[in-house]
Amino acid sequence: MKKSVRLHITGSVQSLFYEQFIMKHALDLKIRGYLRKLEDGRVEIFAEGDHENVNKLVSIAKIGPQHSQIRNIVETPERFQDFKEFKIIRI
Repeated sequence: MKKSVRLHITGSVQSLFYEQFIMKHALDLKIRGYLRKLEDGRVEIFAEGDHENVNKLVSIAKIGPQHSQIRNIVETPERFQDFKEFKIIRI
C-alpha cells in the first residue's frame, strides 16, 4: 500500500548533514519526493512510497543525524504524486 506525507521539521539542524542523512535513508528505503529548506528555516520533506518505508523515514527524520536537535515535526497526509526520484531542492 502506498503512502504520501509532507513533513515540516523545526529545530537546530546542520542543513548539509541533515540533507545527506535524509537522502541516504530515502534512497535505501526507496522513498520518492523531495527535501527543501524553507525561507522561515524549517525543513520540508515530501515523502511517498511503500506505507511501511514512509513510516520508517518519518521516524528517522524525527531523530536526525548526530548533533541535530529536532524540536517539532508536523506530519500531514498528502495525495500521492507519483514522483520518480528523491531529490534535494535548493531555492
